[in-house]
Amino acid sequence: MTNAPITLGPMPDANGYFGEYGGSFIPPNLSAAMADISKAYDEITKREDFQAELHSLFANYVGRPSPIFHAKRLSDKLGGAQIHLKREDLNHTGAHKINHCLGEALLAKFMNKKKVIAETGAGQHGVALATACALVGIPCEIHMGQVDIEKEHPNTTKIRILGATLVPVTRGQATLKEAVDNAFEEYLKNPEDYFYAIGSIVGPDPFPRMVRDFQSIVGKEAREQFQDTHGKLPDIVAACVGGGSNAIGLFTAFLNDASVKIVGVEPAGKSLDVVGQHAATLTKGKPGVIHGMRCYVLEDSEGVPSAVHSIASGLDYPGIGPQHSYLKDAGRVTYETASDKETLDAFMELSHVEGIIPALESAHAVAWAIRTAPTLPKDTHILINLSGRGDKDADYVAKLLNI
Repeated sequence: MTNAPITLGPMPDANGYFGEYGGSFIPPNLSAAMADISKAYDEITKREDFQAELHSLFANYVGRPSPIFHAKRLSDKLGGAQIHLKREDLNHTGAHKINHCLGEALLAKFMNKKKVIAETGAGQHGVALATACALVGIPCEIHMGQVDIEKEHPNTTKIRILGATLVPVTRGQATLKEAVDNAFEEYLKNPEDYFYAIGSIVGPDPFPRMVRDFQSIVGKEAREQFQDTHGKLPDIVAACVGGGSNAIGLFTAFLNDASVKIVGVEPAGKSLDVVGQHAATLTKGKPGVIHGMRCYVLEDSEGVPSAVHSIASGLDYPGIGPQHSYLKDAGRVTYETASDKETLDAFMELSHVEGIIPALESAHAVAWAIRTAPTLPKDTHILINLSGRGDKDADYVAKLLNI
């Protein structure tokens, strides 16, 4: 562990730490494999041909830049701050996940790996990685909790159609944590030939920085777009936080702008007061180690990662990206929560008022904005990362609401 002073300068340090968080807590036999990935990542990102190919795919395959939409009807209805949406839901595959999945798939190809392995919660990472692997021609294996498979059926169908192998995980809660455990165990069988494409800014170094770097295009675009349209930066930027990739993708571009308030919105689930009924890691957790990194962790009375709950499968995780842990301690990012009910209400409100069906994950940030906007002046601008679309959630929500 390091004890670096609080700074918003370049992160992480040479050992993969964001202050006291991050690092690489892995079995000795994996150290060489992680070092190889780190070396290959550092090498490939310096190559002009890699950057040219990635940016060509962003433009011509993903459809970047994603637009910013002023949710004027919703803003007018709330009678306060102006709400704007960074439309990552319009990307190919329907979410921000494709941004880092293309990078990881190209890296796996560069390293001559024979199979790419990953976990998925809501299925968006699974769909995006299956898509990227089909594009570059590498076999793909997606591990997904059985609960999430039943909850996110449209995405599981897409994963199979794209040619990937879907591995159901039935142990424990059969959700995202167990999917991570299962995928990692498979990766351990042959780390020389397999590539583990982590789906967020979590895990051992270099993954928190690597996924962040690929996702940083979201904030870079948003910063330029907002200034071009409004002649200023937004007053507030906000995003949902589970592992934290969509949030850090937006936040990174604004970290050094003192005029911009940054808000991450965690899942309060059914109750913040009951262990296992929420997944608000930064709000209720404490520093610990999970899945190869030091970060804030939700633990039970025995000191092991606790059961968690969120209406959104992609936020159903008892850990958090180490950079988010650092930014909480630094006080640069404010972490709020939204409950399942608020999220479901926001899902329906955005659908009815703006004709945009958001992912349940993204709807957490929308719920916070709906709650907050009326308390702010009308000339305040809130920019939300609408990280995914709600096609995957439509059947589940319809069942919940008896639509």
